[in-house]
Amino acid sequence: MKEYILITGASSGIGYEMAKILAQKKYNLILVARSIQKLEQLQKYLVERDQVEVQFIPKDLSNPQNAMELYDEIKFKNLIVTHLVNNAGFGGYGDFVETSLDHELDMVNLNISSLMVLNKLFGRDMSKRKSGRIMNVASILSFLPFPYYSVYSATKSFVLAFSQTVAAELEDSGVIVTTLCPGTVETPFHTPEMRKTNAMSANKPFPPEEVAKEGVQLLLHGKGKKVVGKMNWFLTNLPRITPGVIMMRIKKNLASIPS
Repeated sequence: MKEYILITGASSGIGYEMAKILAQKKYNLILVARSIQKLEQLQKYLVERDQVEVQFIPKDLSNPQNAMELYDEIKFKNLIVTHLVNNAGFGGYGDFVETSLDHELDMVNLNISSLMVLNKLFGRDMSKRKSGRIMNVASILSFLPFPYYSVYSATKSFVLAFSQTVAAELEDSGVIVTTLCPGTVETPFHTPEMRKTNAMSANKPFPPEEVAKEGVQLLLHGKGKKVVGKMNWFLTNLPRITPGVIMMRIKKNLASIPS
């Protein structure tokens, strides 16, 4: 049976760029996203360019049941997932009492529930084989819960805490769990409102190619967590030396849109 790296959220942004890098390194891939058309295009491009085996499975992982179905389909095809990249996710911006509850429930399901499902099911298989690597994509907001990103930053705080504790549980099993923590990345993730905030003016988004390179290195060879960018590393450590009330005022200002 052939071995594969599974990437969720592979049709754009960090996941798309990671797929390109990993295919160049001659890894076989399983690509997951909602868009069949984008997955087909990426599969064709990678197969022709790199002569690797690329499978794709269209799934909307905002429904955790689809994450279970994804696992079942991969098992049915007798594919071995040696590396898992939980990259799929989305965010939202605005006053919590005014934003869409349905949108936020889908966000929780995608960013937390489906990620947890895939960690458990594929992590269990890896543990039985005594080999495997899982990388969960969190955010610098895992360290810095931001006003107006209340649900998103909470989901990413979960991803970091969950990843670190599961990594500790599995540390003697041969399975390594890591966490990638990027800041803002130049992808379709950002809404027009997000782009107007003080934070995005002060800390320009990283190109997804740069974040993907860091992600591939962490996935294949790293341990623990990786904050991408020196400024982002500084920001994630700022709460250690700044009183909580002052830190929240700073974050609220950064997350605000200038009048």
